[in-house]
Amino acid sequence: MSIRNAAPELAAVTLPLLPEAAPDAIVALHGHETIRRDRFVRELCALAARLPAGRPLLNLCGDRYHFALGLFAGIVQGNLSLLPNSTAEGNLAALQADYPDLVCLTDDAHSAGALPALRLDTLLAALPADAATPAMPQIPAQQRVACVFTSGSTGRPQPHFKTFGKLVRNVRAQARRTWSTTGGPCAVLGTVPFQHMYGLESTVLLPVLGGGILCAPRPYYPADVAEQLARLPEPRFLVTTPYHLRNLLASGIAIAPVAGLLSATAPLANELARHAEARLQAPLLEIYGSTETGQIATRRPALEDLWLLHDDIRLACEGDDCFVDGGHLEARLRLGDVVEPVADGRFRLLGRHADLINVAGKRSSLGFLNHMLLRLPGVRDACFCLPREGETARLAAFVVAPGLSAATILAGLRQQVDAVFLPRPLVFVDQLPRNATGKIPAAELEALIARHITRKP
Repeated sequence: MSIRNAAPELAAVTLPLLPEAAPDAIVALHGHETIRRDRFVRELCALAARLPAGRPLLNLCGDRYHFALGLFAGIVQGNLSLLPNSTAEGNLAALQADYPDLVCLTDDAHSAGALPALRLDTLLAALPADAATPAMPQIPAQQRVACVFTSGSTGRPQPHFKTFGKLVRNVRAQARRTWSTTGGPCAVLGTVPFQHMYGLESTVLLPVLGGGILCAPRPYYPADVAEQLARLPEPRFLVTTPYHLRNLLASGIAIAPVAGLLSATAPLANELARHAEARLQAPLLEIYGSTETGQIATRRPALEDLWLLHDDIRLACEGDDCFVDGGHLEARLRLGDVVEPVADGRFRLLGRHADLINVAGKRSSLGFLNHMLLRLPGVRDACFCLPREGETARLAAFVVAPGLSAATILAGLRQQVDAVFLPRPLVFVDQLPRNATGKIPAAELEALIARHITRKP
């Protein structure tokens, strides 16, 4: 069965770097400064002239506005921006081995380590303040502009290349879907890292290429999120994850009015979505996608279970294997999930291939079991796993639930799932090793299993 939404491909050989807008249109808010379009173009073009042409660019800027400047300057100069999922020393060493001529762009003297680096803040300070605004750069649609790496939550991070024309098409589709939900473009604040595909699309490309306003801060704790939202002009838009959203709502902190919220990186529980919409009096949109595909569908989980494909994306399933192509996709790609096509561009998400389990002849998924565990009152965080001891694999779970007993949690689970899916053991921990996107990397989960369950060094 297949779902098809048809639309013409981008025909242009080259595209303007930025969409048409007034020179004084606000592009970004950076500290106490309002960055207008003409200044943004001047700065990125001047920065592009100072980048070594053609060399891979490792953008390690910790400030979202600086990161955006580096990304767009690299596009103008023809630099491929490498966006690793982690800046750990081992990851950077592996990148340098694969790309010996890479150069780092940083706004922190220490973040590049021993790698060759350019200080963006130093370069910007040297730019003349009265320079004329150059003509808008024209970029080949087929130019590779970014290499984004998977999160590592299911194994070793994998690289995926993005071309400029496809990224532009991706953002146009997102902008149509997002701004129709909020009633128009917004100032965009994100709690997610912008080197990750979700953060790149939704907190950098959506505001810059989709008519919104990029907001430089990346708050993490609920009080910081509330403070930064209050500083923004209306309408405001919050890009976050289920993990961050759950913590924000649980904090009880007053939150400034928002026009909408966006969530991704893990399925959002319907109850949490309804709670968020009721508390913030704003629609919450959820994205379906991956590093490989970018975002390809959305839903409003407070109101619906089905996902709606973006325009021009085609979905076809062959048994449990499902494939997508068209639209902004660089190639036909196999999904990591099992989905059920319905009609009119809609589908139902059944679970990840890697999450599907069979216990005593009964099928479920780790994602569904996580959802059931997180629904229990008093459970702050949780994660099911299937550790193997010798020839035997047995369900286990880690839980953050101060004040609860194992008996209470198991009794609550027993009312929602078959007894064969009850975790043994159920391990209490102070916190789970989630990364900046709210995911638990495979290596971290394996270490947790070794420490608490299999007792391997």
